[in-house]
Amino acid sequence: MNVLTARRSRAPRLFAKILGASFAVIAAVLMAVWVPLTWQARERLAGATVTNLESSQGRFVTQEARRQREQYLRAQAVAENSTLKAAMDTYQGERSHASEARNTLQGELAKLQKLMDVAALAATDSNGVILASVGARSRDWQPKSRVVVRDPDAVDPVDAVVMRGSQTYLATVVPSRLKNDLIGWFFLALPLDDDYARQLARDLSADTRTDVAVIIDGRVVAGSMPPHLRDNVQRTGLPENGSVTFDNEEFVVRRLIGVDTAAVYALSSKSAAILAATSSIAWVLVLIGIGALVLAAIASWWLATTLASPIHDLTRTLADMAAKRAFDQPVPASGVSLELDALAETFDALRSAVQLAEAESEATYLGVIGALATALDARDPYTSGHSERVATLSVAIGRKMQLSEIDIETLRLGALLHDIGKIGVSDSVLRKPGTLTADEFEQIKRHPLLGARILKPLRFLSAHLAIVELHHEQPDGRGYPHGLRADQIPLLASVVRVADAFDAITTARAYRPARSATEAMAELWSHAGTGFETRVVQALAAIPEALLVPPPLARPDGGAAPDLALPGALVPFRAKVIVARETAG
Repeated sequence: MNVLTARRSRAPRLFAKILGASFAVIAAVLMAVWVPLTWQARERLAGATVTNLESSQGRFVTQEARRQREQYLRAQAVAENSTLKAAMDTYQGERSHASEARNTLQGELAKLQKLMDVAALAATDSNGVILASVGARSRDWQPKSRVVVRDPDAVDPVDAVVMRGSQTYLATVVPSRLKNDLIGWFFLALPLDDDYARQLARDLSADTRTDVAVIIDGRVVAGSMPPHLRDNVQRTGLPENGSVTFDNEEFVVRRLIGVDTAAVYALSSKSAAILAATSSIAWVLVLIGIGALVLAAIASWWLATTLASPIHDLTRTLADMAAKRAFDQPVPASGVSLELDALAETFDALRSAVQLAEAESEATYLGVIGALATALDARDPYTSGHSERVATLSVAIGRKMQLSEIDIETLRLGALLHDIGKIGVSDSVLRKPGTLTADEFEQIKRHPLLGARILKPLRFLSAHLAIVELHHEQPDGRGYPHGLRADQIPLLASVVRVADAFDAITTARAYRPARSATEAMAELWSHAGTGFETRVVQALAAIPEALLVPPPLARPDGGAAPDLALPGALVPFRAKVIVARETAG
């Protein structure tokens, strides 16, 4: 009674819900008008455009300084490469070996280029004549052509703009010296083309669109902007830092880098950002009006369906429970009204009663089946406890294979019931001490189907039927009752097959004494992949020895059971023969 009272205290009255909904709608409309208008202020947007571009400029300057340091270090490493120096010196000093020296240069440059992110890597003699070049753009740096070095007395790496045909390159130029004598130059070149501009624009862009222009001697040689904007920049030029107007559109301009007569600029349109913002404000106002109407319609619809929908949901929940016989989840309270919550509690009490009755029924069924399995083992003193041992060993294998807990529980009960079909096999066949005839063996082979037929009416055992019916199937298709192959056989059935065979070999039977666990593992390994699933045999071999040894059994003749303890670690090896009756039974 206290629980019911506590539940009712949490359910609000319908009046309270209507009042709350009306207030929420009004508050939502006011917030929807105030927030967009505040955020879409024109002055803030214009300032944000400038701030974003300046921030991008700062990031670029930092990144460019780091890139330049790394490029200089790479250039110096190239210039100090002893192999390159020797090849360049040989080329200039011993013309008879010029071809060999050029090949050496080409090969060594190719190795270095793979480690450097440069489009072209070229080596020249002291006069600027190209000796060798590598890289994606090496076609612009053909050997025997000449490169003009702007500062022939340079000692350290410098950046320079180099024209190669119709393509402009930003190159890091470093001298190569041997005993203070200049023997050549190295060029680490990056093309200043539209791809470079577009990539740089993507790196710069944050909240607003940013374009990049590369200008050399007043000429736009590359850019990420549309053609009309490129024409305007070409015609008018750009300030280093400031703003410029093209076709009534205002741009913020920042100079990023300058090398020789080349400069790279970033442009961001104030007008485009403001236009986009004002357009979005107009759409926001339209959407606010539509939203207000939608909210009003939703509120009216909600009031009409507040009571009907929870009742429908409760009915559907109960119908699903009854159809699926899934009574393990409580009936949820709707929280809409006191009456519906009380109804849900009443049905929840009925559900608990049904669940308890079903659990008692299942326990009774399992008790009866367990008794049948025990009675089956008791028919033959040689197989007493066989089902329980197979179940224990199957669970150990399943845990070693890291199966889920649901699969482990299915494996446990399925293994316990795997031979339930032998109830239908006569004692004269089941306990026969000698060799079975073909007809008698066929009777034995019917027990998986008979076991599945016995358990099929019990719906809560549906997940276990595959184990009972298929635990004698083999990967090579020579098993029974259906002759399934490899992946057609469920994994749980394969686990029980291995555990069943191991226990059969390591326990005494009427027709032979028990064999050691080592011999049993040899039998299993010799038929892994054909008679048994290899993964399962591997898992069995990894189980601690204590779990592989069944408890001592008294032999019918009064003698002691054979010693099944393993002498050492399990070592997989093949055996010459396997007894068909042991793996079949």
